[in-house]
Amino acid sequence: MSDLELMRREKNDYFKHDPYSPISPEQRKTFQGLRYYPENPALRLVTTIAEYPDKPRVTMATSTGEVRPYLKYGQFTFEVNGASAALQVYQDTEQAYFFLPFVDATAGEETYESGRYLEIEPAGGGKFLIDFNMAYNPYCAYSPQWSCPIPPKENRLSVKIEAGEKKYHE
Repeated sequence: MSDLELMRREKNDYFKHDPYSPISPEQRKTFQGLRYYPENPALRLVTTIAEYPDKPRVTMATSTGEVRPYLKYGQFTFEVNGASAALQVYQDTEQAYFFLPFVDATAGEETYESGRYLEIEPAGGGKFLIDFNMAYNPYCAYSPQWSCPIPPKENRLSVKIEAGEKKYHE
């Protein structure tokens, strides 16, 4: 079993059985698992991020009307299905993790309409692992009680990212 398959299995187990699951106890009774695209090796990137020297502080609106602060860390470009794309990477101001919220051309049809997320990891040598196969829905995709950052306009792509988690609800 691949690491990706293991992660997906563990996530389904968490959703189904854990009392802190983002789905309700009623939903857990009939939960059959999340839906995913097949693994797409072409969307597992080890790349550099053009780091901004001043890393401006920005706020992202959330699904509940709150705002969350981030540092605008940098930008990376990549190719998907023959088209060039660029995304901004943000850094959490408190825990310093790297956050990649995005909306692509699958949103609303195959994936959650408000977008998906990735946490990305440094891969050494100034590079980062950006694996779109790990893209996931924010918890507000499962319940409106959660407050989730809304991907900014600059991270809305016209290309399809056919990797990662699909819509929970049809």
